[in-house]
Amino acid sequence: MRILIAEDETIIRLDLRGVLERSGHEVVAEARDGREAIDLAREHEPDLAIMDVKMPNVDGIDAARAILEERPIPIVILTAFGQPELVERAVEAGAYSYLVKPFREQDIVPAIETARARHEELVAARAEADTLSEALVARKAIERAKGLLMEKEKLTESEAFGRLRKASQVSGRPLRVIAEAVIDTFVPS
Repeated sequence: MRILIAEDETIIRLDLRGVLERSGHEVVAEARDGREAIDLAREHEPDLAIMDVKMPNVDGIDAARAILEERPIPIVILTAFGQPELVERAVEAGAYSYLVKPFREQDIVPAIETARARHEELVAARAEADTLSEALVARKAIERAKGLLMEKEKLTESEAFGRLRKASQVSGRPLRVIAEAVIDTFVPS
């Protein structure tokens, strides 16, 4: 994975880089503060970011929020503070995983894998929701068009659906497009 590290403490940043590179990841950018992290995320488009909470200029949670608004990526929050309100803010901002300093080397890769897996699950769930939403819109248009054909043309339900299906096959257009055209024909704007 291509990773952005945002950590104001140089030694911790170097330790993270070493662990990540030994694990086969590429560190594409290192930021010393939240503002720089936002700019570097925009420039380098990392696959994942590891963000310290307490940083100058813009804190890691606000920087994470800004990065996620532009491009959704998995984010691991890193902090010396295990305070519940920080965890809650990080989750609300969109963080997928949380590491408390001092971290152990063996904790970093699982945190990254967890963040990546949670991110992929969310992306898949959103895609499925979009697909279901589109299917529902199509179904509603088809049902409405069938109803209009039944009413205006005095057709049975199966005849109305058959007419829609045939128009779809002949034109090579999706059934939804045909249904919307029928609705536009019978229902003036």
